Amino acid sequence: MLVIEGIANVVGLSIKLVVGICTGSFAVLADAVHSITDVANNIVAYVVMHFASKPADKEHPYGHRKYETLAVFVLATLLTVLAIEISIHAIRSGTREVLPSGIGLIAMLGLLVLQAGVAFWESRQATRLNSDLLRADARHTMSDVYVTVGVIVGWQVSALGYAWVDTLITISVALVVLWFALDLFRRVVPVLVDEIAHDPDDLRDAASGVEGVRSVRTVRSRWIGSDAAIDVVVTVKADLPTDESHEIADAVEHLLSERFDAAYVNVHVEPHRADQAADTTSSPSP
Repeated sequence: MLVIEGIANVVGLSIKLVVGICTGSFAVLADAVHSITDVANNIVAYVVMHFASKPADKEHPYGHRKYETLAVFVLATLLTVLAIEISIHAIRSGTREVLPSGIGLIAMLGLLVLQAGVAFWESRQATRLNSDLLRADARHTMSDVYVTVGVIVGWQVSALGYAWVDTLITISVALVVLWFALDLFRRVVPVLVDEIAHDPDDLRDAASGVEGVRSVRTVRSRWIGSDAAIDVVVTVKADLPTDESHEIADAVEHLLSERFDAAYVNVHVEPHRADQAADTTSSPSP
C-alpha cells in the first residue's frame, strides 16, 4: 500500500512542478509544495518501518522512535520555509503573465483522476481491513483533490488575464501547507523537549492503589517518539522480603503499562520510613 501511494504521490508532485514551471503559475507550484507533504509522509512511514521500529540496543536503550520525531521535525521546517518562500515570490511577481497549456491542463486533470482513484482504493482497503489509519489517509487524499481542483480553476482564470487570482490561490495553498507544518510542530516539539506524557497526579494515584505500596516518591513521564516512558519510585514496608518487593514493583509496572499504554515503565522500590515525605517531582527522566 505504501509503495502504491508513494508512486502516485511522486507522479503528482512531478506533474505539478513541470506544469507550474512551464506556465509560470505559482498556484500550481504551491500545490506541488503541498504534494511534498504527501511524499514526505511516505518517507516518514519508511523511516518508522525501517529505523524507528528497531528494538532497543546498547547505544539506544530507549529504542529508536525519536528518528521518527526528528524526520517529522525536519519535514515541518522544510514545509514552513517552502510555503513562506513561494508566497513571497508570488507577491513580488505581482501581475505577471500566467500561460495556458492544453497539455498541462490534460495532465492536471489526469492527476485528479489518479488522486481520486487512490482515495477510493484506500477507502475500500480501509473497509476491508477495518483500518482507521487508512480511512483517515483516504480523507486526506480527497482533500488534496479538492485543493488541486481549486488550483486548476485559479490557474485557468489567471491565464485569461486575471493574474491576481493566481497570487490569491498561491497564498491560500501556502496557508494550508503552513497549517500542516504547524500541526507537525505541535506534535513533535513536546517530544523533543521531553514534555510530560501523562498527568503526574494520575500516575501517582494509579501507583498508590497497588496493594503493598505505602507511598509514591517520584513520578516522571516523557514521550519517546509516539511511545510514553514512565519512571516511578514507590516505597514498601521496610521489612518486606526482596521477592515480595519485586512482586509489588511488577504489579505497579503492569498497571501503569496497561492503564496509560506506556511502552517503557521503570519502577524503583525503596523501604518506607515514617518520616519520609513524598517527592513531588514530575519532570521528565534524564
